[in-house]
Amino acid sequence: MRRTSIVGAAALLAAIACTAPASPVAANPADPRYDVLVFSKTAGFRHDSIPQGIQAIRDLGAANNFSVTATEDAAAFTTANLAQYEAVVFLSTTGDVLNAAQQTAFEQYIATGKGYVGIHAAADTEYDWPFYGNLVGGYFASHPAIQQANIRVENRGHAASGHLPQTWTRTDEWYNYRTNPRTSARVLANLDEGSYSGGGMGADHPITWCKTFGGGRSFYTGLGHTQATYAEANFRAHLLGGIRYAASRSQADCRPETGYTTLYNGATTGWSQAGPGSFTNTDATLTSVGGMGLFWYSQKQYTSYSLKLDWRVAGDDNSGIFVGFPASTDPNSAVNSGYEIQIDPTDAADRTTGAIYGFKSADLAARDAALNRAGEWNAYEILVEGQRIQVFLNGVRINDFTNTDPVRNLDGYIGIQNHGTGDDVSFRNIRIKELGAPPTGGDVTVQAESFSSQSGVQAVGKTGANNGQTLGFIEQGDWAAYNNVNVGGATSLRARVVSGGPGGTLQVRTGGATGPILGSVAVPNTGSWNTFATVNTTLSGVPAGNANVYLTFAGAGGGLFDVDDFTFVKSGGPGPGPGPGAVVGLGGKCLDVRGGGTADGTQMQILTCNSGPSQTFTRTGQTLRALGKCLDVSGSGTADGTKIQLWTCNGTGAQNWAPQANGTLVNSTSNKCLDIAGGSTTDGTVVHLWTCGTAASQRWTIPA
Repeated sequence: MRRTSIVGAAALLAAIACTAPASPVAANPADPRYDVLVFSKTAGFRHDSIPQGIQAIRDLGAANNFSVTATEDAAAFTTANLAQYEAVVFLSTTGDVLNAAQQTAFEQYIATGKGYVGIHAAADTEYDWPFYGNLVGGYFASHPAIQQANIRVENRGHAASGHLPQTWTRTDEWYNYRTNPRTSARVLANLDEGSYSGGGMGADHPITWCKTFGGGRSFYTGLGHTQATYAEANFRAHLLGGIRYAASRSQADCRPETGYTTLYNGATTGWSQAGPGSFTNTDATLTSVGGMGLFWYSQKQYTSYSLKLDWRVAGDDNSGIFVGFPASTDPNSAVNSGYEIQIDPTDAADRTTGAIYGFKSADLAARDAALNRAGEWNAYEILVEGQRIQVFLNGVRINDFTNTDPVRNLDGYIGIQNHGTGDDVSFRNIRIKELGAPPTGGDVTVQAESFSSQSGVQAVGKTGANNGQTLGFIEQGDWAAYNNVNVGGATSLRARVVSGGPGGTLQVRTGGATGPILGSVAVPNTGSWNTFATVNTTLSGVPAGNANVYLTFAGAGGGLFDVDDFTFVKSGGPGPGPGPGAVVGLGGKCLDVRGGGTADGTQMQILTCNSGPSQTFTRTGQTLRALGKCLDVSGSGTADGTKIQLWTCNGTGAQNWAPQANGTLVNSTSNKCLDIAGGSTTDGTVVHLWTCGTAASQRWTIPA
């Protein structure tokens, strides 16, 4: 089982100007003692800054309660030896540095919940080891000459970046990467290619990021080429924050993020103060003064949305985020008509951090594990869907509440509270993503990790999962319950699953973990723990209206499979829904229209996922559509190797694709499968028609 995260720790540094001389990094005496392995073996170019890097990490350890073991001996990568370390740092490693057995030991180490830190040339390492490439988030491609550049720090709520200015100007060797990690990681900082010469990634050039992967944590920074880097105070604090995150001494929301609109990141346009008190606005940070008042975004009211922000308390301080209140100059309007998501970590259960104030306590165990202590930044996501509020603290769901009060309605405005003199709370990077109208009588999708109660399972952070998490650690006899789900009228169940294990059976029940079975479906091994598939089953005996439903699990052994989400389908039986998205296959590569062409006959291929229109498909009936045309079998052919192409939609069987329980896509005319030629994961490999089998090259995750 994964190790429980250890509750937060002290703040890093106060903000330090990028031109400040090097100085000791503030100690974190509250961090329980831990151990770090620094690995700096090179099989290619060797950086002359490695000794300075090792010494810098030793200095950080001495000041911050962790031991440091430095080695270039790959024999250290055994299961028994790695178990003693909370994090492993790859310090400018290059080339192939581990053999197959050592790679397996490291994969198992990460699966136990431990952490990885990659520094600079760690991205120039192990190109033939897919696990490593996914763990680090991106491989090195090229670099220009060493020069000064501007770093745009876009996430200032992480321990590695909270102390940094919004624009950090410094000198280093600036890497270009083969792929953009933004789709699988939370980018902390990106390069302004207009500030230097030789950038090769364009307007979005990530340089530092974090992620969860394979059960563990990953932090990577592209900085660290020069010897002088390791004497910089800002870089040392940056590195310390990454190590503390990887070692689970600091918590953060490292789920990938796209599509958010900034409401505040320094400018207060559109905001209004209701009631007494105010907020100071310095360094793109709002800090409460006096009160009790409310600083609210008065330009727009919202219905279903994801609201994200970073917050920090100085000590025993009180504040909250209000949602679902009407426009008013009276802050009591929000108190009486809306809901407050509390921040104060010291009050009673129903009015402490993560609580829906006065209505529902947070899951205190989950809250305590996810909470950073006073002085450190914390991240909230407040997910409002219709009359349901879910609260995520540093990426972990800690509350799930549904409004049933006829006097209150979650449609409304959002705001932050200034509670009173002495309650000093700061906020950063307030942003929102509108989700559209919530489902009413249509299909109902439930995130599997959003259970009301459970036995034996837990939420697991996973790259590629919707909302960044799956329901995992599933074994024979485990179950998860979901209260008050609108199942009335459902005729089938669709589930997005992933398994690198033996697979098993998923059952849906009502009334209890041993209640009547509405339907069951086999979940296969999908090819890996990061290769998702969709399974379907018909339902019978479905209650009318809302019901408490249970997922129960059966199979031999442990680690059967994970469930990402499941949908009660009411609009036409099994099969993916209408939402647009990528079709993802072997190696995490995406089905792609070659060259983005729209001419009939354009070849279909696989390519590194990029979220572009040539990789965005919509499921309409039994067709998959991109760029206004359909996925098609050339000439309605049935022979193995027949070309798969883009073609004007015409309603023929050549364009009908039926998703199967094992993740294959079967063409209705030929009864053969969509397949990647030769089982290759190389960009540009064509897809074709082929006799259906057990190969991973025929397993696809489709828009759902």
